[in-house]
Amino acid sequence: QLQLAESGGGLVQPGGSLRLSCVVSGLSPYHHATGWFRQAPGKERELVSCISASSEIPWYADAVKGRFAISRDISKKTMYLEMNTLKSEDTGVYTCAAERLSLTCGLYRAHEFGSWGQGTQVTVSS
Repeated sequence: QLQLAESGGGLVQPGGSLRLSCVVSGLSPYHHATGWFRQAPGKERELVSCISASSEIPWYADAVKGRFAISRDISKKTMYLEMNTLKSEDTGVYTCAAERLSLTCGLYRAHEFGSWGQGTQVTVSS
């Protein structure tokens, strides 16, 4: 099982930006899909963005498309989520996850990812 650790969350005003990082120990970009989930209070966990195995083509939820950017630095075994033009609706606990998945990562649900980080709080408020 992979080990993941997130960082970079915090309090930001609407319209601001944050960059989340996730160190993924044991990551194999040819076999592991990696992604970011978030969960707002009283809501179910949702997939925000992900990168499929062996591909750097990202997938984004409609709610964040055009505002967020996901990337991976293989040499550092780190995944990033650049969040721009943040809205109050983006508030939640953001968690990185990874799993050996073959299909486009956006087709999978949270329970199909087996390795998770602890999560980092992102609060967008004025």
